[in-house]
Amino acid sequence: MSADKQGCGYSPDSSFVELAVEVFGMLADATRVRIILALQDAGELSVNNLAEIVDKSPAAVSQHLAKLRLARIVATRQDGQRVYYRLENEHASELVASAIFQAEHSLGGVPRHHHQDRAGA
Repeated sequence: MSADKQGCGYSPDSSFVELAVEVFGMLADATRVRIILALQDAGELSVNNLAEIVDKSPAAVSQHLAKLRLARIVATRQDGQRVYYRLENEHASELVASAIFQAEHSLGGVPRHHHQDRAGA
């Protein structure tokens, strides 16, 4: 294991393990995963736009966004009365993508993301 990975908390005894579990817990909700995917695609959206995309009420989406904001997964920008949300960084998006890729493996056969690898080869 490289020294830079050890510095980032890549060891079983790292103090970041418990925090990583909290991140996984935060992402263990289908609506939150959908919100992250929507923000990944759009970059920045209001609560009402997100509610329409994820097919939930604005109040429900707002509660999920509040949790994601506390976890520093999303950030906000205010424009007058409207608040826009965006992903704080690429890491939550990468976790969601990896989880979806792993889910594709559970279906059997060759997952779609492996088809993309073959097309580029």
